[in-house]
Amino acid sequence: MEKETDWGKSNQSRLYDRWPKDGNGEPEAPALLCNCKSLDFSDELRINMLEAYGIPCLRIYPGDGSFGKLILGMSGQGVDIYVPSSLLEEAQELCRAEAEEVSD
Repeated sequence: MEKETDWGKSNQSRLYDRWPKDGNGEPEAPALLCNCKSLDFSDELRINMLEAYGIPCLRIYPGDGSFGKLILGMSGQGVDIYVPSSLLEEAQELCRAEAEEVSD
């Protein structure tokens, strides 16, 4: 029995497998949840929270953000976080609850 290793691979590599599929087996359309600035790791915290609740997240670095992420370790234009359109409302509610807890 051969064991698959995930060394050196990010969790994003399995995103396609975790993304909900429609009736035809095609991936559901992504919906923009928010744009986070990468300065305080709020993007990582938000993505990890959503993933913990079973909501897969797609990260897209706008503009030349991918290059900045590679060279500087962060994108100057932040990161756009997309979730499956069927889970958008749930993700928004979780983010609102998180913001309320932080403000208290």
